[in-house]
Amino acid sequence: MSIVTKTGDRGTTSLMYGRRVSKTHPRVQAFGAVDELNAALGLVRATAPPGAENVLAIQKDLVALMGELATAAEDLPRYTKDGFALLDAAKTARLETLVHEIELGIEIKGWIMPGGTLHSAALDNARAACRRAERGVCALQEAGELSNPEIIVYLNRLADLLWLLARRAEAAA
Repeated sequence: MSIVTKTGDRGTTSLMYGRRVSKTHPRVQAFGAVDELNAALGLVRATAPPGAENVLAIQKDLVALMGELATAAEDLPRYTKDGFALLDAAKTARLETLVHEIELGIEIKGWIMPGGTLHSAALDNARAACRRAERGVCALQEAGELSNPEIIVYLNRLADLLWLLARRAEAAA
């Protein structure tokens, strides 16, 4: 099967289970922004020193999250019945634990300018992409189409974590 399907040539795309929507639909904007975030985290992982396993775990969370966001609310029962998990508070709690661990190990003074190192710049870029994804999910919520508000909490904690990881990377350099 070819990657070229031509089904999106008129400005629509398929959600999970075949529903077609405009490529400008808030749902598409939200999962597209999460896809951009995941790509930015790929750069983070590629520039990371050994021991960046947390980033890969987060990327796996984001792949699952994109599936959830790409599923219309009325299809979520089918989605979970098919064995796909929804993002839950345990994943957010894992991020919070990492945030607290890093906060204990670094001291922040003054305003921070991104770009201290290549790795910290990649982390700051991912943080900005995360905030864009968070705004996209908030827009989906405002449109009345977000079934799982934990997604916003997760993305908010992830942006905090990425900021701290960037500061830690700069301190290590």
